[in-house]
This record gives sequence, structure tokens and C-alpha cells, in this order.
Amino acid sequence: MTDTELPAVPDRVDPPFVAGERAMLESWLDFHRATLLHKCSGLDAAQLRSRSVPPSSLSLLGLVRHMTDVERYWFRYVMLGEDVAPVYWDETGEDGDFDAVDTADASADLAAYGAMVETCRAAAVQVDDLDSPAVQQRYGRAVSFRWILVHMVEEYARHNGHADLLRERIDGSTGD
Repeated sequence: MTDTELPAVPDRVDPPFVAGERAMLESWLDFHRATLLHKCSGLDAAQLRSRSVPPSSLSLLGLVRHMTDVERYWFRYVMLGEDVAPVYWDETGEDGDFDAVDTADASADLAAYGAMVETCRAAAVQVDDLDSPAVQQRYGRAVSFRWILVHMVEEYARHNGHADLLRERIDGSTGD
């Protein structure tokens, strides 16, 4: 796949109006995951790399890269305690997910995001109970699987708002 052959965007499925708590949380998370990709659909690599306004380094591709690392951090590192290194940042460049997009391969980054989401879905299946504590603590305090799911919905919702504005700036497209 070349930089101009971007992966297909999955269909967005509206979350159910009535469901159990876990199904509801996972449905909203999947909806927001698909929304981020929907905001990127139909754009070429240069448009995905396009920044908002100076001095911000915000771009749609940066959001995809950021959420790749957010997924990895919360599901694999915090929840399961896996020793997995960040994908796009390190101590010398803590904002590499956003800052290093100018020469990034958009297709590879979108594929990495998709693979990470699938890996994190598989990680979530390993957790039986929403009240299960994560292996890692956050600021010295226990974190439940429920908290992680709610936080992930919040994280995506906030960044999808950014994606709305970025997409409108790129080509005038608006909508959910």
C-alpha cells in the first residue's frame, strides 16, 4: 500500500439505545473509533498532514497517531501491564505523534492505528469484569476497566471535536 492508497474506512454503527453497561461503553468506543477514521476519509496524505493554525501542530494524521498511542497505553500498558513501547513518541520527542507528521507515511500510520485498535479490542476481551483493576496504577491509584472505557470514550469525543474542525478547514466538510 502506498502513501496515496489509504485504507478503507469502516462503517460507523450507531450505539444501541438500550444495552448492558459493557456493551454500551464498547459500542460508544467503537463508534468514536470509526468517527475518527470517517473524518479522515476521502483525503489524501497531504491533507491528512495539514496543520490547523500556527503555532498548533494539530492535524488529522497527528490525531490518528496520538490515538494509536492512547489505545496502546490504556489497554495494553495500564490494563494488562504489557511492556510495550510508545509507537510515535519518546523522551526526546514527547509530542512525536503530532510533531513528526510532515514526512510520515499516512497509509502506514492509518494501518498501524487499525492494527492497534484490533489488538486493544482483543486485550479488552481478556477482562471479565468492569470493576477489574488495571495492572498499572495511575498517579498511585487503582484504575478500573470501567474507568478506562469511559476515559477512552471521553478522549475520542474530545479529539473527534478537533477532527471536525480540522476537516472543515481542509475541505469544508461538516457533520458527525
